[in-house]
Formats: sequence, C-alpha cells, structure tokens
Amino acid sequence: MPVEVLSFGCRLNAVESESMRLLAEAAGHRDLTLVNTCAVTQEAGRQARKAIRAAARAAPGRPVVVTGCGAQVETRAYAAMPEVAAVVGNDAKLRADTWDRLGAERVRPDAIMAVRAAPVAPVARMAGRTRAFLPVQTGCDHRCTFCVIPFGRGPSRSVPLAPAIAQVRALVEDGAREVVLTGVDLTAYGRDLAEGTGLGGLVKAILRAVPELDRLRLSSIDSVEADADLLDALATEARLMPHLHLSLQAGDDLILKRMKRRHGRADAIRFCETVRRLRPGTVFGADLIAGFPTETEAQFARTLDLVAECGLTHLHVFPYSPRPDTPAARMPPVPPEAIRARAARLREAGAEALARHLDAQVGRTARVLAEQGGIGRTEAFLAVRLPEGVAPGTIADLALTGHDGRVLTGAVA
Repeated sequence: MPVEVLSFGCRLNAVESESMRLLAEAAGHRDLTLVNTCAVTQEAGRQARKAIRAAARAAPGRPVVVTGCGAQVETRAYAAMPEVAAVVGNDAKLRADTWDRLGAERVRPDAIMAVRAAPVAPVARMAGRTRAFLPVQTGCDHRCTFCVIPFGRGPSRSVPLAPAIAQVRALVEDGAREVVLTGVDLTAYGRDLAEGTGLGGLVKAILRAVPELDRLRLSSIDSVEADADLLDALATEARLMPHLHLSLQAGDDLILKRMKRRHGRADAIRFCETVRRLRPGTVFGADLIAGFPTETEAQFARTLDLVAECGLTHLHVFPYSPRPDTPAARMPPVPPEAIRARAARLREAGAEALARHLDAQVGRTARVLAEQGGIGRTEAFLAVRLPEGVAPGTIADLALTGHDGRVLTGAVA
C-alpha cells in the first residue's frame, strides 16, 4: 500500500507532508500512515489525536508515525497513545536518514531550539495543483504570548538563495505556473544567513533567475518586517502577485502589546496604504484572533473596525484558544460565549467585505490561473468558477460576470 499522509494545520505543514511522503517512499516504506500534527490550537491537537485513533482502527497493524509541531511540543502525550508506532521530531521529519532508520527508536524528539539550519527537503507539486508551495523559511525568533509554535519549530532558519532558486526552477519544469513562497515567519527570511539577502531580495532573485515562472506569490507575512526590497518588488515586478496575507491578530494597541506583537494599529493601516499606493489593486487578507484574554468589547470593536480601515478581504478568524505554558494562558480569560460571538461577528464582517469586493469586480476582465475542479484564481487570489473548455494549468483572460458571495463567475472574454 502507498504511504498515507494526514496533515493538520498550516499550508507549510501540508507541503512538508508531501516531502515526507517522498522521503519515506524513497527509503522503501509503503504500508505506513504519517500524521503531521499542528499545535496552533487545542482543537488542532484534538483532531489529530482523533485521526490517529481512526487510522489505527481502519488498518490494524499498519504503523502510525506521528510528527509535526504538536508532536514536538507534546511528545509525551503522543508517545503515550497505544496507536502510535513512532514519534519523529519536527526537524528530523525532513531528513532522509530519519526514514532510512525508522523504527530504531520509538520516540525521537528533536532538540529543536538548538537546530540552526533550514531543511532543504524534496519538493513537488501536490496532486492536481497548478500552484506549488515552496518552504524557504521555518522557525520563529519572536515570542508572541499566545503562541507555542517557536517551541515546535525552533529558531528562524532560511533556505539559502541558490537551493531556493533551484527548487523554484524544478517546480516550474514540473509544470507549476505559480509558486507560493511559504514559511513560519516568512519576512524573517535571510536574517540567519551570511548572504545578506532578505525576502525582497529573494523575490527579485527568483524572478530574475527563472524568467519562465509565470507567477510568484507570498504566503502570510508580518507587515512590520517587510523590507524595502519587498516593497520595491511589489511596485515593479508584475509577476509578483498583488495579494498579501498579513499576520495582524488584533486592532487594539493594548491587546497587541499584551500579545507581544511588534506593530501597532497605525502601523497596520499605514502599511496597507503604502502598498496600495505602490501597487494599486492589491488585495489583503489577515489572521485575526477573537477573544484574546482581557479583551473588552471596546477593544474588540477596534479589531472589527480594522477590517474596513485596512480594506481586508480574506479573513482567517481564530477564536482564542489557550495553549499550556504560554503567558496568555495565565491572563484573565474572556468568557467562551463572548469569544464565540466575537469570532462570528468578525467572520460576518469578512464575508461582507469579500462580497463588496466581488461586486466591484463584476464587469471587469481578469487573468485567471485554472486549477482542478473547475475553479481558478485571479492575480489577487480571488476564486473564479471557470467556463467550459478552460483546461487546468491554463492562464486565461476571463470576463467576470457575477458571484455567489464567495466565488466569481468567469466567461471567455
């Protein structure tokens, strides 16, 4: 049987899961289930443990190997599960020798905080995708009070320029029309390298070295860390897509301070204004947390207002979930019913903002990258329902004729 991978959490985890599959199969493993866990919320851990038990019931005797951020920060809890054959550290999972020696140790956690080099793992397009995701950074040097990810990923580490460019070229040769650069703290790219190249320099180098790449996109970034080269690339490089997803988390300065974020409300608004001036039409998404400890209704209202003030279109809303051993978990909590209500209001504001933005697109023409399933993406990452005859992998100019609140309808222009 082929290696089965169950991936939880972020896009980076999904990409690394595919790399693990390749490494495990190259080492000769076949009848194996890999579970790549997440530690962002308690719910993510609950879902992973549920999936582990279900996998063991579905295929008795088939080994279940667990790794990822959840397994790194809660090693004992996962190791105590009788369904788990092995626990692999979050750095070791992307090293070929780990899979060559799988089974030598049942529990093999990493000394993750001592790791100093980013893995250069094999990458491949995920099945059916015309977009490919490339990890160029992992780990985080910040200590947001709600987050355990630095202890699951270790310090910030970057893939050097030459192998990153080589991987982009390989993905394009494999048929990718768009490459998405991803990481844990993507805008920290390069700070640990002697090359002196930041994220903006990496973007420019990729576009210069791989002219056959149609589109380059960034995953989530921390706006306060965006360097001058990145802003210049947004202004001058048409192949760098005009869509940015921002790690904002809140819109109230005191809550941001208690989160130990590195920006204030005014910084977020000013960044969006600057980028729109440099690259008109840029679309912004954001991560926002509802119900952070001590958050009052007035403080939440400032986060709600930020949706309009920054012109946010794509929201990822997280109801606050306490993580053990984080400073935020010791702060006075917001009642659970208030957290749920605030998250619902944020999602509603996001849906309304998206619908308004889609309204403004109707009657225009957009370049759309067709994917599987009859859906494509504009340069600004808006989803478009494709007309008949547009094959996956095609970049087509489509007339935008309507929408259903989430997805535009495209017609041959």
